[in-house]
Amino acid sequence: MNNFQNIKNELSSEIRADLDMAREMDDEEIGNIIDTHILEKSRRTYLSSASKLALRQELFNSIRKLDFLQELVDDPQITEIMVNGLTSIFYEKEGRIYLWDKRFDSREKLENVIRRITARANRTINEKSPIVDARLTDGSRVNVVLDPVALNGPILTIRKFSEKPISLSQLTGWGSISPEAAEYMKVMVQAGYNIFISGGTGTGKTTFLNALADHIPAGTRIVTIEDSAELQIHNIENLVRLEVRQGNSEGENSVTMRDLIKTSLRMRPDRIIVGEVRGPEALDMIQAMNTGHDGSMSTGHANSPEDMLSRLETMVLMGSDIPLNAIRKQIVSSIDIIVQLGRLRDCSRRVTEITEVLGCRDNEYLLNPLFVFRENPGPGGIKEPEPELAEETSFYGVHDSKAVSVISRVNGELVRTGNHLVNRKKLLSSALERPEL
Repeated sequence: MNNFQNIKNELSSEIRADLDMAREMDDEEIGNIIDTHILEKSRRTYLSSASKLALRQELFNSIRKLDFLQELVDDPQITEIMVNGLTSIFYEKEGRIYLWDKRFDSREKLENVIRRITARANRTINEKSPIVDARLTDGSRVNVVLDPVALNGPILTIRKFSEKPISLSQLTGWGSISPEAAEYMKVMVQAGYNIFISGGTGTGKTTFLNALADHIPAGTRIVTIEDSAELQIHNIENLVRLEVRQGNSEGENSVTMRDLIKTSLRMRPDRIIVGEVRGPEALDMIQAMNTGHDGSMSTGHANSPEDMLSRLETMVLMGSDIPLNAIRKQIVSSIDIIVQLGRLRDCSRRVTEITEVLGCRDNEYLLNPLFVFRENPGPGGIKEPEPELAEETSFYGVHDSKAVSVISRVNGELVRTGNHLVNRKKLLSSALERPEL
């Protein structure tokens, strides 16, 4: 292994010296240069066919892609990659986090990968601007934090998304949402209810938003607004995609989420989809929902529907001096349905609540829960862990009863509360009125 790494390092230096940095070289040209050097090396040193193929792939990744991280990026089962400086690399696979046996052996290599990512995304990162959000060419979301903000060295986090958007039927098959609730949400989308998706980090908010967007009627004009483009909407032809632009090194020429929401109103959208609200742009989103853009959707971070509404108040107050009562009236008149997502103790992502926003009385929001997640009580409430999951836990050398209990399957389902939808005007106007809703 050490000999292979030495050969790789030697070839890497030779190849980089041969690259023409004065112009843009395509992948095929770089591949030919790599092949030439490997062939010359094999004449002096014996290299098996497998070693040549491995060298070619790793050298190409180190020059053109993300070095050895490309192995994780190319694995479709891995959803998150976390590089903690030079000390460790973790990845998430099927909802569980594992420590990788590889790591960067020098700060220079890690910084080269980071520069490659940010340059392709037209973003600048340095000590003056040590935090950057970007995306890879496949749409994966990237966050980079450099020192002195990151105390243990450059931190790189990559959130991957499925190449093919996940559908509601797939989420139903995986148990993330019940068939009845999935059909219910399809009708809500088609009828033009404004939907807000709430949940913690990694609960699948963007995935669920994509799944709902599949059921927007064809012929609708949609404007999507995102901090970093992640949405995958394929069934709509009349689609406009907008993405925030960060300022230059002097902080000038930035285009904020608020700027994009305001300008989207002049694009004659039928629906506006805001990838995620984190700050004062919440006010512009709420006002957009209130001005004839029925069927708009967005996401946000919160642990419950009540917390989400409270957070929206705070976000609006960050950018305006509107009285709190006026903010609450705007919120309840703009958001019709809140879908709460959560990660259970077995690491599964589930819809834990679907609730209707009715209004506000005595400074309290009035909510109408339509579906709630209920875990089956008793011995049947938790299934035995699957063998392969228990085996994966031993990766950390903690294969014991406590470790097994952590990955036990939660047995529960999203069930109707018995409450019916109160605000039925949009159902009637879209000819989707059904007694069971």
